Amino acid sequence: MQKKKWEILTDQETISHLAESLKNKPATVNAEITPTGSLEILSHHEIERLLDASRGGLYQLFRRCTLAVLNCGSPIDDSRIIMEQFKNFELKIFQQKGGIRLELINAPASAFVDGQIIQGIKEHVFAVLRDIVYTRNEVIESGMFDLSQSEDITNAVFRILRNAQVLKTSDMLDIVVCWGGHSINRTEYEHAKEVGYELGLRGLNICTGCGAGVMKAPMKGATIAHAKQRIYSGRYLGITEPGIIAAESPNPIVNDLIIMPDIEKRLEAFVRLGHAIIVFPGGVGTAEEILHILGILLHPENSELPFPLIFSGPEESADYFQQIDDFIGYCLGVEAKQLYKIIIGHPAKVAREIKEAISSVQHFREACHDAYYFNWLLKIDPIFQAPFVASHENMAKLEIHRNQPIHLLAANLRRAFSGIVAGNVKEEGIQRIEQHGPYEIKGDPEIMDKLDKLLTSFVEQKRMKLPMKEYIPCYRIVK
Repeated sequence: MQKKKWEILTDQETISHLAESLKNKPATVNAEITPTGSLEILSHHEIERLLDASRGGLYQLFRRCTLAVLNCGSPIDDSRIIMEQFKNFELKIFQQKGGIRLELINAPASAFVDGQIIQGIKEHVFAVLRDIVYTRNEVIESGMFDLSQSEDITNAVFRILRNAQVLKTSDMLDIVVCWGGHSINRTEYEHAKEVGYELGLRGLNICTGCGAGVMKAPMKGATIAHAKQRIYSGRYLGITEPGIIAAESPNPIVNDLIIMPDIEKRLEAFVRLGHAIIVFPGGVGTAEEILHILGILLHPENSELPFPLIFSGPEESADYFQQIDDFIGYCLGVEAKQLYKIIIGHPAKVAREIKEAISSVQHFREACHDAYYFNWLLKIDPIFQAPFVASHENMAKLEIHRNQPIHLLAANLRRAFSGIVAGNVKEEGIQRIEQHGPYEIKGDPEIMDKLDKLLTSFVEQKRMKLPMKEYIPCYRIVK
């Protein structure tokens, strides 16, 4: 039986071939490392849970996330190819008098210099260990949280961030969340870096999804600006989750890495922790993030709450943002369009507007006695918090129509984009596509038409995946 085109490009045989056919077979090393500052001590029970694959699969989760961290800078965004390249990678954990010791076997050599692991990468490895252990033991299995309830989900997000020591008391608000794609062109990268530089000159800190492309560029710009301003406490926060970390390996500038348990808690962490958001050019993941924040801000209980949101890119990205703006206006209306500004070019203007807008947020928080370090007052509807499993059945059942409140339509559109992200780069999503073919997305015919045109433009602009091969859609729009 002849295989379908998408099967030919995604089956296990092809993955093995791609991994083997890379120009340089990846070199590996064996090494032992000990933590500094993230997690020095584990109980015997915690170590047993980590190493016992029969008890919840915690070892495989730790292995996958650690490999992603060690494989920093990889040009591959298909998690299965990375796992195939380093299929002999293993971890061992030892308890010793001074704490724990981690043995890395067949680890990517790119994480080492003259036999020593790069310090930032070592910190990321133990941040992974810290968050995986804490989330499993203290959040998921402790009985303290009912993760079907909105309030408990928010409290769980707060606890994970607090345990990671990223909730800092301060006299000012200064965290700017930067969203955008990992598959961008050089001009877009330089623009995002220049915006980060202007933010850094104004004493602002950067939070991104921790990966490459737009997730790295603002941090790189901010580090230079912070050095010029003699700011030695610059913060470059990276928030990720196990399903995406292999496709978006943490970049080495990140000095606070946080692993949230799923994409919904990752997105909530961004909007609770950040004081403003800048959206740069990207693909479906960026569209998902845009719909997430717009859906939250469209909730009636957030109508008076200030939340600065700016879309920014170089001159050549003007058409991209016009497409996004048209899609939002058609699907969500004028009310949604009023929640953000679009600034093309002018990095300094973007930074000035963000700085000024954050002052309004600070006055609001003072008046409402809300914390500077965590946005407790932000109302998040449970539909934005419940984990969405991108199965074919769930994707086909999405309610994408106007016969519902606007913020719920935004939530369902967000889930559609989330499913496409899963089908593009997440292992479980890719496997579902292999087994059952592309997802079918149904809904209001006119909205489907707009969605189809937007997704087609992403494909044409090579925003879906890193341009290593022809992109075959993991979805089919049913009109």
